[in-house]
Amino acid sequence: MKDIMIMNVKKIAFGAAVVFFANFSFAQTLQDGINSIDSDKFAQAKTNFTDMIAKAPTAENYFYLGNTFLRQGEPDFAKATESFNKGLAADNKSYLNKIGLAAVKLGKGDKAAVAEIQKIVSDSREKDAEVLFRAAEALTLFEKNNSPDLAIQFLNKAIERAQKKEVPANYYYTLGDAYRLKKIPGDAMTAYDKALPLAKNKASVYARMGTLWMAAQQWKLAKENIDKAVGVDATYAPAYKALAAYDIKYQQNDKATQDLINYTKYADEDPYTQLEISKLYFTNEDYTNSKAVLDKIFDKIDDPIKFKLRAYQLYADGKYAEAKQNMDSFASQADKSRMQPADQGLQGLIAAGLAKDEKDAAKKTALTTEAQQKVAIAKAAKDETMKWDMELAKIAGGGATQGSADSGPTNPTIEGLKQKVAANTQDTDSLFKLATAYQDVKNWNGAILTWQKMSTLLPDWAPAYYSQGYSYQQAGNNDAAKIAYEKFISTVKPADTEANKQTLAYAYFAVAYMSKDSDIAKAKDYVAKSLQLDPTYQDAVKLNGEINK
Repeated sequence: MKDIMIMNVKKIAFGAAVVFFANFSFAQTLQDGINSIDSDKFAQAKTNFTDMIAKAPTAENYFYLGNTFLRQGEPDFAKATESFNKGLAADNKSYLNKIGLAAVKLGKGDKAAVAEIQKIVSDSREKDAEVLFRAAEALTLFEKNNSPDLAIQFLNKAIERAQKKEVPANYYYTLGDAYRLKKIPGDAMTAYDKALPLAKNKASVYARMGTLWMAAQQWKLAKENIDKAVGVDATYAPAYKALAAYDIKYQQNDKATQDLINYTKYADEDPYTQLEISKLYFTNEDYTNSKAVLDKIFDKIDDPIKFKLRAYQLYADGKYAEAKQNMDSFASQADKSRMQPADQGLQGLIAAGLAKDEKDAAKKTALTTEAQQKVAIAKAAKDETMKWDMELAKIAGGGATQGSADSGPTNPTIEGLKQKVAANTQDTDSLFKLATAYQDVKNWNGAILTWQKMSTLLPDWAPAYYSQGYSYQQAGNNDAAKIAYEKFISTVKPADTEANKQTLAYAYFAVAYMSKDSDIAKAKDYVAKSLQLDPTYQDAVKLNGEINK
């Protein structure tokens, strides 16, 4: 679920507001609450603002509490709305709470809220820097519903107003966020550079810079800045979230797990923060921890997003009927704007899983059609949450599971290597030996799973994909085998072609042979490439003659 991780970049990207009050201790309390939001300590922030309301039920205090519900990992629009309405009850002219209610509309996909925010700012006569800032923040808060141009306009005015005292660092943070939305990384970095000398916690700035470099796929610079964030404040939770995204990108699963442990340690027990952690564990293919975290907080969360995450977990376990029930719950309860292409793709995979064991011919056909249509939506959107074709192939051919591997042929060598791998999951030497040992006893499910672990740890090591293809082929899952062989072909570097000539020739032949009844053009192309590599390869010569009569 790649999209679940690198992304939520904006959740790291909003900073603490500085509001000047005559009562210094009161202002400090406000700052503490907003700093908690910036550090992903949402439960602490809610407690802070609730205490402030108990002491002084002002419109401003209700706004800050409501805004916390918008800023958490998954916005709680109902509770945010409740707080903003209370703020307006305290002061029916409160521009901040009017902006808050408009932000709720925008978050739900109502684009008319942009004009509403613009009118609120106009009604305020643009005199208050904080109103300008919060309007801009609302316009950058939601990934799919935003208006960065207008946000930039408001922010520049807010900065101008604030210069009479001191420009808060978060004004520049949010300016950077607006430029990120416009995909102008240079201007975004300039804004973050301006925030750096103003920020009391430099970690917050370095973490934002790191995620900006990640968005630009400048991975070395991303890592350098995230490391700087940890270096200046080892307790800054969002830095570990960014670091987890980096390690997941490089498929360093063990490191990512440790990052998530640190994130959990330095964030707080707010259920919605825990939900984010469960998502990240799932993205890291750590389904056990993902399920454990979700089980702990499932009944504490009102947001239907919990059903979607559970559906992904159940799908991973092959429990298609239960997965469908949870996706149906999500789809029926969530706003339609929250249904993503990946969600429709998952619905398609679930339908494919149900179709496999369906006995009624008409129902089987309907499920198969649904699977194809919905997976096509995810692929058309270029969504990479899952490997859609491989998932379909695994379902069709009976995907390898740990249970099937454990119940297959074994011997003392395999059992000894399993213990070594369990003790050190990154021991690629033992993984290689275990995969080979599984192949020797024809435990193809064990071999498939182990080669998959190898390719996760060493994504650029082509032989792991070839061996997956061979194992899938021996297990009788030709669709999955074909995908694995093609991954092998695409992963071999040009400089390594000569050394891999024989295996490449076989991989091209295998794909051609498995495609001859469904895609004759591809079969002809691939068998020709096989013969280019090895003109004496008799199986390829024979196939070439058969399909080119």
